[in-house]
Amino acid sequence: MSTPKDPVDAIIEQWAAVRPDLDTAAMEVFGRVFRLSRAMGDRMEKAYARYGISRGEFDVLATLRRSDVPYTLSPRELSATLMLTTGGMTGRLDKLERAGLLRRSPDPHDRRGLQVTLTDEGLRLIDEAVGAGLDVQTAALSALDSEQAAQLAGLLRPLLAATAP
Repeated sequence: MSTPKDPVDAIIEQWAAVRPDLDTAAMEVFGRVFRLSRAMGDRMEKAYARYGISRGEFDVLATLRRSDVPYTLSPRELSATLMLTTGGMTGRLDKLERAGLLRRSPDPHDRRGLQVTLTDEGLRLIDEAVGAGLDVQTAALSALDSEQAAQLAGLLRPLLAATAP
């Protein structure tokens, strides 16, 4: 069973017609990666919106959750993990703290520092939201069989490593 043509195929065909000298193999890969990323980003945003959070706020809560008990990191650790400026992080922390999903407190080991900790409500919410997000991702990945999905993950790993900052 062949897969129907997609918009990237049309773009590649158009380039071939006007610039047959171009090797568009990279465009085929990254055109699809970009479109997939945008489509899945939109789907994930909708999944997390049901919990009153954005993808960016999900990332903060998920990072704290993955840090394990006591679900505490410094704002600097969060910023580094999420590759965010301190200003961008402050806005997310402010919103999540107002929603009662995390709390900031003085760092007992550094008078100038703060700690960010998930609240019980934040822990409950992130555990539900991560499941909802995985459901969306799993549904999309069902277009591939398990062997294809594993192969794709394996192929993307070195590509990400070669292009990551």
